[in-house]
Amino acid sequence: MSPPPPTVVLIGNPNSGKSTLFNALTGANQRTGNFAGVTTTVKSGDTYTTAGTRLTLLDLPGCYSLLADSPDEQLAIHALTAAPDLILCVVDASNLERHLQLVLEVTALGHPCILALNMVDLAEKSGLRLDPSQLSTALGIPVIPMQANASKGIIELRQALRHPFPTPTPATLIPADRPAFIRDLCALAARRPHSHQRTFSDKLDSILLHPILGWAAFITVMFGLFWAIFSFASIPMDLIETSIASLASSVETLLPPGDFRSLLVSGIIGGVGGVLVFLPQIILLFLFIGLLESSGYMARAAFLMDGIMAKAGLSGKSFLPLFSSYACAIPGVLATRTIHSTKDRLVTIFIAPWMSCSARLPVYFLIIPLLLHESEGTWKQALILFLIYALGTTSAFLVARILRGKLGPDSSHNHFLLELPSYRPPQWSYILRHVCQSAWAFILQAGTIILGISILLWALATYPKSTSPDPATALSHSAIGRIGTFIEPIVKPLGFDGRTGTAILTSFAAREVVVASLAIIFSVQETDDDSKTRSLLREKIQTATWPDGRPLFTPLSLISLLIFFIYALQCLPTSVVVARETGSWKWATSQFLFMTAFAYSASLLVFQGGKLLGF
Repeated sequence: MSPPPPTVVLIGNPNSGKSTLFNALTGANQRTGNFAGVTTTVKSGDTYTTAGTRLTLLDLPGCYSLLADSPDEQLAIHALTAAPDLILCVVDASNLERHLQLVLEVTALGHPCILALNMVDLAEKSGLRLDPSQLSTALGIPVIPMQANASKGIIELRQALRHPFPTPTPATLIPADRPAFIRDLCALAARRPHSHQRTFSDKLDSILLHPILGWAAFITVMFGLFWAIFSFASIPMDLIETSIASLASSVETLLPPGDFRSLLVSGIIGGVGGVLVFLPQIILLFLFIGLLESSGYMARAAFLMDGIMAKAGLSGKSFLPLFSSYACAIPGVLATRTIHSTKDRLVTIFIAPWMSCSARLPVYFLIIPLLLHESEGTWKQALILFLIYALGTTSAFLVARILRGKLGPDSSHNHFLLELPSYRPPQWSYILRHVCQSAWAFILQAGTIILGISILLWALATYPKSTSPDPATALSHSAIGRIGTFIEPIVKPLGFDGRTGTAILTSFAAREVVVASLAIIFSVQETDDDSKTRSLLREKIQTATWPDGRPLFTPLSLISLLIFFIYALQCLPTSVVVARETGSWKWATSQFLFMTAFAYSASLLVFQGGKLLGF
């Protein structure tokens, strides 16, 4: 039996390009981002030296010091103390003075070590004159200059990863005065000809971090993101919708009438297709988030938000987990491992699901056009979406303020440390890879949970069968009709009938299921000639009525439905992750019950209050 390959661990400050280097060396589908906390677990991959020797490469969470105590930094420290065969320190050459503190702590461990001097292009553009040989001599370890995002220096690094690995020279291990040693070393190895020279990032930050202009830019960026989601996705959405309709029509032509054809057309194609049509908008959301992270603007947004976070009883470290939750609450909850304060971390986990995730987008994109048609302006639809996100976020901060106060102060004061990296061109290969991963994950979910629930709902809506030819009578006679009758008294005060209540009930497994559920419950069948409306489902919703003939969905009831989906925690996988990260099902259960009760109460207040006001 052959011995296991040598282990190499990557360690570095957040924003040092560590995960980018990991991707370049392993080819793994590892997400990279330009903000602390993107890597929250140890990732593993295989790489090879130029001689063909296989190495196991571990990507550790970013950390500023080996004395840190946040969960992800403790994970990195534990990996280092496990005596790896080689430590690969990654530093940002343009921020060398700050990053060398961690390098000195790592070399003091006495393990074999190599320094990857990354982002030399940005350092040189900022006016720095680097001398890698001076660094190597002073630190007693090999120093490899490189630009990981362009794969420059990768071959030289692979050549340096030869076994046996080099150990640090003992005479440079522990300088008596580390800050002075670092300053003197940078004066020799990272010279700046003009000490007061302003870089491009400095000039841009004078606008983007301005107390007034910075907020104006932030709001513009966020609103532009929502406008683009509505505007740019319309063409691919039409293509998907046409393809689904064509497929349904072909199946109807090929198969004789019967339950099997109904299952394929109404249950599977109608259910899953009704959710897949929103895939372009979800892809755009992940794309824009990736651009913000990769360019360096995300860190500036966190800097601006730190003051607001403080008013909510949190610190700027909560920004990335909460912003990540706009894509999906699960990685947002995992990203809270970067938060040092246990109480801040618990509160951030508790409110993370109120950041409207991508799973809510199918619901929003179904309802918003019913409130305001796109012919009235996509910018108005974008404004409604922006307000939805703002409402959920504002409510989350208010709840955080109350909950954080009840938990009491921390035993020790925690400081918010944030490094503002230089602005960089987007790393398109990694962004597109991440977008493809996210899109594929969404499709797989549609092919499992949504497909399963769609088939179940079709069966419940079909059996037991009625002898009446009237579709409404047949539906009320079915199992789903009886379930709807049972829960209607509960949801009627919110403006919903039993059919809508049943669809909401199914969505507690996954929010986006509600679209497929409504398509099945309202017997939606796609046709090739449906060119005047974006979705036949919207047409069915617009024409649905109560038994007395009143419209089922009014603007007020649609707003009530939106409010419910803004606040309800309809994602069982999120609850499982919350229980695991907090170590308590009590915390996860309390979160689920509170958010469900809050959603019901808010929806009730909106609908009944609106009726009293004459809407």
